Amino acid sequence: MFSVHATRLRKFLASAALTSLAVLDLPAAMAQSVREPLPPVEISPAHPRKLARPAAREGQSPRRAVVRRPATASAAPKPVVPTAAAQTSLNTNAVAESASRLGLTVREIPATVEVISAKTMREQGYRTVSEVAQGAVGVTSGDNPAEPAAFSMRGFTNSQINMLYNGIKIGPQNMTSRIMDTANLEAVEFLKGPASLISGEGAAGGAINTVTKQPHTGPIRNEADFFSDSLNSFGAHYGSGGSTNVQGLDYRFDVSRASLNGFADDTNTKTLDVSGQLNYRISDSLKIWGAIEYREDRSKAYWGAPLVPIAFSGSHATTGIVSGNYFNRTDLGAVTIDDRTFNTNYNVLDNRNVAQEVWLRGGFELRLAPDLTLKSQAYGYGAERTWFNNEIEAFDSTTNRVYRERFYVAHSQRLVGNITDLIWDANIAGFDNRLVTTLSSSYLDFVRPGAANFPNDDVSLVNPDRGYYGLLTTKQQTARIDNEALSFEDRLKLTRSFALVGGLRVEHIGLDRNSTDKTGLENANFPFSKSWVPTTGRIGYTWEAVPGLTFFSQYATGADIAANNIFLLNPTDPLNLTTARTYETGVKHLFWDNRAEWSFSAYDILRKNVYAAAGGMQLNLAGRQESKGVELAASVRPIEPLRLWGNIAYVDARYADYNFVGGSFSGNTPPNVPRIVANAGASWRLFTAWPVELGITGRHVGDRYNTDANVVTMKAYTVADVYAFVDIPKTVFDALDQARLTFRVRNIADKRYAIWGDPFYPDQILLGAPRTYEISAAFKW
Repeated sequence: MFSVHATRLRKFLASAALTSLAVLDLPAAMAQSVREPLPPVEISPAHPRKLARPAAREGQSPRRAVVRRPATASAAPKPVVPTAAAQTSLNTNAVAESASRLGLTVREIPATVEVISAKTMREQGYRTVSEVAQGAVGVTSGDNPAEPAAFSMRGFTNSQINMLYNGIKIGPQNMTSRIMDTANLEAVEFLKGPASLISGEGAAGGAINTVTKQPHTGPIRNEADFFSDSLNSFGAHYGSGGSTNVQGLDYRFDVSRASLNGFADDTNTKTLDVSGQLNYRISDSLKIWGAIEYREDRSKAYWGAPLVPIAFSGSHATTGIVSGNYFNRTDLGAVTIDDRTFNTNYNVLDNRNVAQEVWLRGGFELRLAPDLTLKSQAYGYGAERTWFNNEIEAFDSTTNRVYRERFYVAHSQRLVGNITDLIWDANIAGFDNRLVTTLSSSYLDFVRPGAANFPNDDVSLVNPDRGYYGLLTTKQQTARIDNEALSFEDRLKLTRSFALVGGLRVEHIGLDRNSTDKTGLENANFPFSKSWVPTTGRIGYTWEAVPGLTFFSQYATGADIAANNIFLLNPTDPLNLTTARTYETGVKHLFWDNRAEWSFSAYDILRKNVYAAAGGMQLNLAGRQESKGVELAASVRPIEPLRLWGNIAYVDARYADYNFVGGSFSGNTPPNVPRIVANAGASWRLFTAWPVELGITGRHVGDRYNTDANVVTMKAYTVADVYAFVDIPKTVFDALDQARLTFRVRNIADKRYAIWGDPFYPDQILLGAPRTYEISAAFKW
């Protein structure tokens, strides 16, 4: 019965989406709205971000002000509907959309969840989601042109981490992720460890969720901000939101444009983001909403600096960036990064990297009874992506020149779906309980034209003649994916301070793949179909031992496609599922009248039947991967002008049973996984007529490897930024409620370092940006 209804729903959604796409002639879509915190039955004025009251001393109730209705005698007591309370030091009173459908705050979830708010992004100068990730606990990112938002978290990378948009998965991260400006975002959520219960297949390492800005009820508020830096980058953003003249109708609109210049020659990324949403409260029990967003990015790409023999570079050899001995095309011996290549771009002159994306979203929230609420949302998404580059830059020790090889690929993706939640609040044998039942269905159509030939040449290491791409011949691959899932999530409060939280998800994934050669003929063993039915879940507890001090533990599982990427599976690939599980325990503590907060977690993750990059787009069977680690974060304001914060993460990630003909990588560390990642910062505020704040932030990333072979080390690095901002009093600009000017220096010591290594391109290393100067202005009225 379930499959019949799911099939009908899928056909209906596909038909509706195709109709809308034909009208728009653009990639199109619809997704879920921000979920109300407990209880959802209060169809109350929307807030920019849902926050629960901070705990006080006397207690309290995440390629390519409200009127509270008294509960009836038979109803379960409801948690207070939060007002827009000030965020705590670590923002643990935020409701994490990607971590639970129960509307729980970060402190109430038995898992490690981090929510980076728009306020923090603005103060720390995070311009892109990749920069946000670099400030999160234990997360690294690389801005790889092939994967414009490449992340590493708890020992896992690439498609092992789900990228979500307002809680909705688009596809494998290393295929669908794009560089994303933060100007239109309300928050970025990081859920650590296997997360398939909420986001489905592919979340062995966790999930990263971007949350767009939402309408609020109240007077219209406007904001505008601008920045420019010493690389001639610039950006601008305008946003507006509030209540309209129509009773119950609230809106939010944002538009941002940025041009980010790279430090390498002829590199630039231009982004455009336009988003809007309407919320309409028809009655106390019914709210409907609709949203649309268009995003575009266009870039001239940099693919890294080639590894070069120290013997060749001589006095131009650098230290502290890479080390090791390397053999691929030729034996390079001990390698380095030649200082003459710091700013060199080896890409062809006519390279281009373009993406255009459209989201359409809409839904409703209906209170069926005092303790029963129905939420439903439909979404449709479309994207067109293109990579047209020289991607391989391999130094050849026999010619002392750089071998180059071209690559082209494009994506045309359509995704439509529906997610429906039924939320039931009850009192079971005297215990407060909340149960959320979720039914979701989606249909994805993915077309991938790609290169059938790979033009190549060689150029000099210094001042290369970049040339042009040359002749392009294409072939095509397709993937169509049906996904239906039924999940249950429950929270049972056994006492006022102890709660059990758990959930179960049963998912059906159906895949149809085809592949043709350059003449249009189907390749051997194509087309083919495959389906999977993974069952994943989570069980855990939270115990608030004293007000503000919460202990938690959980056991969670995840599942994903074994051979790395569901979009590119071949019929000869092993088609069974990879499974992952985690044990985690920790503590979250808010104290000292909410002036101090810290969190700690320890975890053990095991992922079985792992496939890993072997270079040249090939995969190796890695048996299993084990990741064990600890994470600590803290923030304190000892006196009003001073704020101190920091975080540190340690992970021991290793392969096991990773054997192949000619060798073994068992015991090796996965690529781009540092053992130590740490961030720290301090700021001092001067309460003068024109308030001034001075701040410094530092980041340390330990040694990493660029491939599973672990023969080339990307050396540890430490960088620091400094900033100063001044708040201009309202008496100066009476029409403005707030005006702020900021001056920032990034990488103040001008450190040269390796930020990322793509294991599919082991001959080259992506370098981090040198010192830059930035000035920005922000206004609110």
